[in-house]
Amino acid sequence: MRIGELGKATSTKIETIRYYEQAGLLPPPGRTSGNYRSYGEAHLARLSFIRRARALGFGIDQVRALLDLSDDRTRDCATVDRIATMHLQDVDRKIADLKALRRELSALVSSCEGGVVADCRIVEALGPTDRGEGSA
Repeated sequence: MRIGELGKATSTKIETIRYYEQAGLLPPPGRTSGNYRSYGEAHLARLSFIRRARALGFGIDQVRALLDLSDDRTRDCATVDRIATMHLQDVDRKIADLKALRRELSALVSSCEGGVVADCRIVEALGPTDRGEGSA
């Protein structure tokens, strides 16, 4: 199949497929007699794997490591578990950060009493704070 067909089959932009090739995540495809890239089922399966891993938030280096591990199906999956566990911990940290951000933003919004911008508590909270350090 050609690159456009591979892209359509995996909902991946052509530029992204080329990027994955340059990054070494996808092996170089063969070429047709007309010098078009020719992708096979292995490319389709590998690109689908990459897309799913990226959708789950794995970084490029993590995807590369997971692909390397998946290439040898007889290996122990402890390393895969470790990569996924570390990623889950990162996701949990991001969720905690977002929850704290939400609480702070919600408190700001709740403090709004209407009126004019000069008296707006949200604008006041976003402005510089005077910590007695003097002006620079």
